[in-house]
Amino acid sequence: MAYFRGLIELDMYDICCVGHITLDKVVTTKTVAHMAGGTSFYFSNAIRNMDVKYVLVTALAQAQMSTVEELRAKGIEIKAYPSTHTVYFENIYSENQDHRTQNVLQKADPFTTEQLAPVNASIYHLGPLLGDDFSVAVIAALAEKGKVSLDAQGYLRKVEDQKVLPVDWTEKQEGLKHVSILKANDHEMAVLTGGVTDVKEGAQILHNWGVKEVVITLGSQGSVIYDGTQYYTIPAYTPTSVTDATGCGDTYMAGYLYQRSKGASIQEAGEFAAAMASLNIAVSGPFTGTHDEVVAFKQYCKERGHVSIP
Repeated sequence: MAYFRGLIELDMYDICCVGHITLDKVVTTKTVAHMAGGTSFYFSNAIRNMDVKYVLVTALAQAQMSTVEELRAKGIEIKAYPSTHTVYFENIYSENQDHRTQNVLQKADPFTTEQLAPVNASIYHLGPLLGDDFSVAVIAALAEKGKVSLDAQGYLRKVEDQKVLPVDWTEKQEGLKHVSILKANDHEMAVLTGGVTDVKEGAQILHNWGVKEVVITLGSQGSVIYDGTQYYTIPAYTPTSVTDATGCGDTYMAGYLYQRSKGASIQEAGEFAAAMASLNIAVSGPFTGTHDEVVAFKQYCKERGHVSIP
């Protein structure tokens, strides 16, 4: 125990993201491509140029450890644990790009409280990709050390015969009482709340279950954040082009948590996050910009009225 205490004193971070890096196979009618992905991958890339003490905790198979080394070469601090397999998603697109079949060819080992014991952070951002990545016990243990931020999407996926099926999170009320910040899109909010589609009503329900800041993203319509006393309407900033939306939600949360860790208000953090995501959607791949670029883009959009208010 003394050994762990020593490590905790040394490893003090502003933000720790915990999640599996994936191996993604993207199949279209013309091409087959393999690439790294997952919440942890996009979040880490997006926050790496920001002024924040950050660490990623991930787990993957030895065959994909080269991805970890590539991220470390970019200056990202990483604690990588071995896993029997790397999460392996197969996304098959038809001629209609809005139609996707998603399979899970391999699953990684779940994270444990023992793996996370040596890491101390003010904010832990959990990015589950599948429902069993984090037990409620892990969430509760982290909540005793810092604020827990959670992306809901993984808890709403179940794998049967390699097929990804939509489900509700059966332990949601037990889990969410340990969560300080929850990110969900409007569809995920509806699933969690039993079909509620009104954003304010849905956010209220999630807050009543224990979440301190409920972040509901609405795509090109912006986002709404509720803290129990006020609904903050966050605009969407019009991107210069729409190239690739992959990882934009993760980029949003990287911007939001970065700003909140620096003491920004919810409104300020939400607007920064929205501008960061809009910059990301204009390019292919993870976000590579800086704080100053995000601020300049937000100001540019405001001056020209390139905003959408939810």
